[in-house]
Amino acid sequence: MAKPKLAIYWAAACGGCDIAILDIEEKILDVADFFDIVFWPCATDFKYKDVEAMPDRAITLTLFNGAIRSSENLHLAKMLRAKSVVLCAFGSCAAEGCIPGLANLTSLDAITKYAYLQAPSVHNPESVIPKPVTRVPEGELTIPTLWNTVRSLPQVVDVDYIIPGCPPQSDQIAGVVSAVIGILKDGKPLPPKGTVLGASEKSCCDECPRSRDVKKIKQFYRPFQISPDPDICLLEQGLICCGPATRAGCGAKCVSAGVSCRGCYGKPINVHDQGAKMVSAIASVIDSTDPAEINSIIAAIPDPVGTFYRFSLPESMLRRVQV
Repeated sequence: MAKPKLAIYWAAACGGCDIAILDIEEKILDVADFFDIVFWPCATDFKYKDVEAMPDRAITLTLFNGAIRSSENLHLAKMLRAKSVVLCAFGSCAAEGCIPGLANLTSLDAITKYAYLQAPSVHNPESVIPKPVTRVPEGELTIPTLWNTVRSLPQVVDVDYIIPGCPPQSDQIAGVVSAVIGILKDGKPLPPKGTVLGASEKSCCDECPRSRDVKKIKQFYRPFQISPDPDICLLEQGLICCGPATRAGCGAKCVSAGVSCRGCYGKPINVHDQGAKMVSAIASVIDSTDPAEINSIIAAIPDPVGTFYRFSLPESMLRRVQV
């Protein structure tokens, strides 16, 4: 019998999700043995035309990482949706927009001008800005068109499952891969559509080993300003930790190592907006009822939007700045 076909694609992202797949170590051999890998541009030389030539639903499983930032990203998202039986939003960029989604705090025009005309490291005396189509003596050159608004994968195509994380933890990836292989081998039904794989319904705080005593604080600190107690909740020590607004599944690895949760596993099931939940968590630990003092305490939080919506801005209630 023919092997199930696997595709892995990298859209607007940093490449960490592809590295995380390789981090499952020897289990990658199980993947290669069980699946026929038909598309993985990061690892091997596949061409878009090879996938375009496949019948619809010919690919058993596609792990799609990266946000939708350009016309090329959209084309691949639609094509892989049509060619795949199961399409997973793999990682935070695909699931929520993540770091590329912070471009929604400004406009494409402002980003383009800065990148090509204003950045200190740029030498562009002729003020050349790339165009989607350029005619040269040899023919016509085309490049993808960037969008003004970054979107998550579920905002442009129908997605079957989400595997969260920036990147997903390798042990969770290995667990999901093993489960999928087992399901396909034994003919068991897949999980309900929309299931978040490799995570739980609890929050990161539920996994965190640090103790909480509802301590009230009067000052927020940057990580380099204090040496936190290794046993006490980081948020209650004045460090911004997004654990209350982040789903569990990572094993609380960051907070266990003394690093605040950044929020990369996305919002828990009962949270509508990750940033709004963090605002609520911050309000619960501020020890003041004086408006002036509260404003002074909050002023110590750098870049609240970039901190509270670092991974989720395109999927949030805010979506983007109106420009």
